Amino acid sequence: VGAVDSIVDIVGAAICFISLDVSKVYVSDIELGSGMVRCEHGLLPVPAPATASIIRGFPVHKGGVAFEATTPTGAAIIAALAEPAPAGLRYSITKTGYGIGQKDNPDLPNILRVYLAETKDQPASGHQSFMVECNIDDMNPELSEYLSSRLFASGAGDVFFTPVIMKKGRPAFTVSIICEEDRLNDIREILFTESTTIGLRIMPFMKETLQREFVETKTRFGMVVIKKSFFNGRLVSVKPEADRCAAIASETGLPMKQVIQDIMLDLRGEE
Repeated sequence: VGAVDSIVDIVGAAICFISLDVSKVYVSDIELGSGMVRCEHGLLPVPAPATASIIRGFPVHKGGVAFEATTPTGAAIIAALAEPAPAGLRYSITKTGYGIGQKDNPDLPNILRVYLAETKDQPASGHQSFMVECNIDDMNPELSEYLSSRLFASGAGDVFFTPVIMKKGRPAFTVSIICEEDRLNDIREILFTESTTIGLRIMPFMKETLQREFVETKTRFGMVVIKKSFFNGRLVSVKPEADRCAAIASETGLPMKQVIQDIMLDLRGEE
């Protein structure tokens, strides 16, 4: 991006972020707009390809206004500084700022509103998820691994199998999948086409997870990704990434549990 207005936007956003000295930037669902936009490659539908690529991972919607509401520059600023606002976020507003766009919209004001706020103590990082389950007593067990891999590839957060005894004393297993609402259709299709089940149980539930961050750290085995988990901002768990530990164990011939112990000793030595 080399246009002067884009450079001004990016520098201005950086100056604002540094001056406010905030610990987090949250954004609500992002309006992309609608219609067509003229790019270097011609007339393209909104959102522009660059915008669609940059804004991946953020909740968006279209059609609120009849023009491009989120440009690649705006998307880049959001992607670099912000994260989606967690469900149930509680905060106290201290200041409010407004930015007014040049384009007029008869139905909705073309305004960006920003709050400077202090968050209240959150009980946990929780949101609604879905549990999808089915009992299966007539499927070749050799298909289980493939079924699991398809479910994970479709966006399932977790997949697990539980042995059960069904009517008439038949040994069987329950397939349980944890997923987000936007993954339900894909999960349903895979279960109905790849397994022998003829029915599903779909239940919403509240899922709470610790806040996590991944930090690449130097150890005696080289660089290793360390997963840190936080509860209400307090560090409660630190452990190396399991796949990397397994790879180190395979490379060195050491037991994996010793690799983990040695890495944890290195981490304690840095404290």
